Amino acid sequence: MSGPPPTTAGTEDDAQIVAQSLDQPELFARLYDRYAPDIHRYATRRLGDGTADDITADTFLTAFRIRSRYDLTRPNARPWLYGIAGNLIGKQRRTEVRALRALARTGHDPVAASWVEDTDSRIAAQGPLAGALAALSAGDRHVLLLVAWAELTYQEVAEALDIPVGTVRSRLNRARRKVRTALGADPAFVNDAAEVA
Repeated sequence: MSGPPPTTAGTEDDAQIVAQSLDQPELFARLYDRYAPDIHRYATRRLGDGTADDITADTFLTAFRIRSRYDLTRPNARPWLYGIAGNLIGKQRRTEVRALRALARTGHDPVAASWVEDTDSRIAAQGPLAGALAALSAGDRHVLLLVAWAELTYQEVAEALDIPVGTVRSRLNRARRKVRTALGADPAFVNDAAEVA
C-alpha cells in the first residue's frame, strides 16, 4: 500500500498542505506528487490506461477547485482524492462494465497484458472474475475495488464515498459473497478474516 509518506518533524500533513495552498496555490502540487501515481494505477485498473490519464488529471483539478471545502481535521487527503476519482469513474461506469464484460468473454485484459509477463494463464483465470465484477451494482463494485485495488481501509472507503463504515462493511460483504458465488465457491463455507477488520 502506498499511502502518504510518514509525517516527521518538519513535514506537513495533507491538511496543512491544503490549508497553505489556499494562499499559495502552487503548494497543492505536493498532493499531486504524493498521490497521483496511486490514483492513476487505480483508474487504470478500473478503466484502462487512456482514460486513467484523464481521470487522474480531472481528480486533481477538481480537488484543487474545491480545496477550500476540504475538512482540515483529516490529516490524510488520500480518501478524499479516491472519492473524487470514484465519482469521475462512476461517470465512466458504462466503459468499465463493457471492459469487464469483454474480459469475461475473451479472457484478454489489455491493462494486465501491458505490464505483466506471461499473462495468458493469469488472464484466462480472470475472465470469470471480470464477469462477476461487471454483475455487481456500482456501489458494491466501487467498495470492493477500493479495498482490493486501492488498498483503502474500511474507514478510508467510508470517507472516500461519504458513507458510514457499516455501509462499507455490508457492501463489501455482499460483493464478496456474490463474487465467490459467481466463481463457484460456496460462500457459506468461505471464512474471510478480512471481513472482520
